[in-house]
Amino acid sequence: MKGRDILKSMVNSAEHTKTEAPQAPVAHKPAGAVRAMNLSLGRLNEEAAAAKELREAIAAGDKVVELNPALVEVSFIRDRIPLEGDPQFDELKASIADSGQQVPILVRPHPTRTSNYQAAYGHRRLRAAADLGRPVKAIVRNLTDEQVILAQGQENGPRVDLSFIERALFARRLEEHGFDRDTIAKALSVDKPEISRLLQVAEGVPSEIILAVGPAPKVGRPRWLAFAERLKDSESTKRLEKEIEAPDFSADETNKRFDRLWKAMTATEKRSKDAEAVRTKKGLPLASIERNARGSKITVTSAEFAEFLSSHMHELVARFEQEKHGKSAD
Repeated sequence: MKGRDILKSMVNSAEHTKTEAPQAPVAHKPAGAVRAMNLSLGRLNEEAAAAKELREAIAAGDKVVELNPALVEVSFIRDRIPLEGDPQFDELKASIADSGQQVPILVRPHPTRTSNYQAAYGHRRLRAAADLGRPVKAIVRNLTDEQVILAQGQENGPRVDLSFIERALFARRLEEHGFDRDTIAKALSVDKPEISRLLQVAEGVPSEIILAVGPAPKVGRPRWLAFAERLKDSESTKRLEKEIEAPDFSADETNKRFDRLWKAMTATEKRSKDAEAVRTKKGLPLASIERNARGSKITVTSAEFAEFLSSHMHELVARFEQEKHGKSAD
C-alpha cells in the first residue's frame, strides 16, 4: 500500500472514532401562508416567554416605568448581528403599534452617564419603540456587568435563538471584555468544549467578514469551522474581501452571502499539480502531500489530526512495514 493510501485510511479511521450527529434535513424556505404561520408561531413563543418575564418581574416587586428610548443605550456587548429586512422584527413592531408594548424591557442605570440607562434585554422592543416614536416600558434594576450579560443569554434562550456565528462573535466579545469561560458558558447556556469551538471560529474569521455575511442562521458549526480553516491562507482572505466589495453583495440574503464567499474561496484555491489535499468527508482540510524529484513532503495543517497521527505513529509504521514485507514475500 502506498504512503498516500495509508494516510487516507488513517483519516477514515480518525473520522470513525468520532460520533457524528445525524444531519438535519435541508430546510426549505416557506412561502405564502406557511411562512406567515411560521412567523406567527414564532411570535407566540416570544409572547409566552415575555409573559413569564413579566410574571417574574411582578413577583420580584419591580415597577414598570416609561423611558425615552433616546436615553436608553444598548448593552455594552452586542449579541446579535444587525440585519436589514428582518420579518420577525417587522411583525413585532406592527404588534406594538397596534396593541402597545405588552412586556417591559430590563435596564440598569447607565454606569457613567447620569439620567441615562443601559439595556440588559429587550433590544428589539427598544428599537421598535424608537422607530415608532413612543416611550419604552422598562424595569430598572441595579445590575453588575455579569448580571447584564447573563440576562442577555436568558432572553436568547426561549426567544429567537442566536445563530452559530452570532454566538461565536458574542463569546469572543465577552472574552475580550474579561469574562472567564465559566461565565461565558453560562451566558450562552453551552459547555466549555462548545465555547472553545465558538472561539476557534470567531478568532479564525475576521470580524469584518462575519459582519458582512450577517447571522446566516442556516449555516451551522461544521461549515463555519471549515470556513475558518481555509481562511488560514492569507490569499483566501484577500479574495473574500474583494468579493464583499462587489456592489451586489450586500443585497443578497445573509445565508446566500456565506455561500457566495464559500464558492469564491473554493473555486480559486491554488493547488500545486503535484500536491494532493487530504480532507475529511465534510471537507475539512487535514494535510497535503507534495511530491517532487527530491522526495515527498506531508504537511499537516490540522492540530487535532497531528495529535491523532502522533498517537498512532507506531501503529502506522508497523502497518507500513508489514505490508512492505508482505509484498516482498510475494
